[in-house]
Amino acid sequence: MNLRERKKLAAWRAISGAALRLFEEQGYEATTIEQIAAAADVSRATFFNYFAGKEAVVFDQDPEARDRWRALLESRSPGESLWDSLTAVLVEVNEGLRERMPLMRRLKTQTPALARASQASGEQLRTDLQNWILAQVDGDEDAMTATLQLNLALAASATAYQNWRADEDFDTYLRRLTTCLEQAGAGVASFAP
Repeated sequence: MNLRERKKLAAWRAISGAALRLFEEQGYEATTIEQIAAAADVSRATFFNYFAGKEAVVFDQDPEARDRWRALLESRSPGESLWDSLTAVLVEVNEGLRERMPLMRRLKTQTPALARASQASGEQLRTDLQNWILAQVDGDEDAMTATLQLNLALAASATAYQNWRADEDFDTYLRRLTTCLEQAGAGVASFAP
């Protein structure tokens, strides 16, 4: 990464960090873009160079996140089952959200508009996972089975998130995620490609 890219990444993270701190302290609705820009020591125009609005600060992935999960996919052993790969990647991606996910969850609970906006935020990961699994299999039948495994893994992940209670910590969520993936994986074993 060259100096310019490092500076852009540092600015993105400064704005994001300032916004999340302000959202935590005073709430999403009460926080203005001007306050976020001031806290990050940037102009309002600079804020909009990096984020489309306040919702984007909550849901946009760190610019390096996609590279990290792609590296996770590529690091999987060729002989590993697709399910084991999906499980490991989903747990690791969620672990990478340890600092952001609890706050994102609280903000979605407090602000219904954020809950609706969050539905599109995981699409890039899903697309990358879909492309990766299809590159791992041969034939239409195997592709269908692999896609089914992906959908089951994502459903297990969604189930863990939906059952993560407000009074529980992030480690409890990760244990639930692992449990849901293990339970779904027990059924997958019977039709793995």
